[in-house]
Order: sequence, then structure tokens, then C-alpha cells
Amino acid sequence: MPWDETAAAALLTASGSETPTGQVAEDASPQSVVLQYEYRGAQVVEARGDYDMHSTKPLADALETATETHAKVILDASRVTFADSSFLNLMIRAHQTGKLRVAAPSKQVRRLCAITGVDDVLQIRDTISDAVAT
Repeated sequence: MPWDETAAAALLTASGSETPTGQVAEDASPQSVVLQYEYRGAQVVEARGDYDMHSTKPLADALETATETHAKVILDASRVTFADSSFLNLMIRAHQTGKLRVAAPSKQVRRLCAITGVDDVLQIRDTISDAVAT
């Protein structure tokens, strides 16, 4: 089932978040979705679903575009249900720009970061608001 940008905006508005003004990218796999929007001057890249070497391209493209166009990039990883080394590599590459903050990582992303030790390197924050503030 394809991602509906109008439905995404309605869901975010209903949950108390600001309405996104951005893009939605969907991989050929319905297991992953990337949503981009601006929030308080930062570019938020929201990753949803499973990420492995076959499904990271839309997320890689979104992070690359965001780091090229914004001074601060927030990766909302709260809805990532699976992440492997490909996802980890994307976070590290985006971190090297000096612009990335990871917000509200899911249990799976926290575990991946802890196991590999990158939780000491990445700027990980509990919320998107906290990530924007730093």
C-alpha cells in the first residue's frame, strides 16, 4: 500500500505535531518509508520501517539532500523497526557533516548504537524538540 502524504499530514496534526511541508519517498519495499519536513528551521528526516542494504537508498538520498540544504538535520528514528549496518553507515556518514542529530531512536536503533559504540559519537536526543534545541 503506497504512503499517502495527505494522511501523513493528518496523522501528524492529530498527534500534535506541526504539519510537514516536505516530501515522502517510498522504496520499492513497502517495509520502509521516509518522510521529510521542516521543523523550527531544521530539516527532519523521519525513517519508518525496516532498513537494510536493500531499502536504505531513499533514506540515504533524503539525508544527503538534507545535509546539503540545511544547517541542522534531525533523523527521527522512533519508528525504525529494524536496522542493520547499512542504516548505521548512513547515520555515521550524515554525522560526519556535523549537522546530524538522532531523535527518539527506537529500541532497535538504540541497541544497534550501543552494541557498536556509536552512541558515544552520535548526538542522540530524546525528542525532536530536544534535537532542534542543541
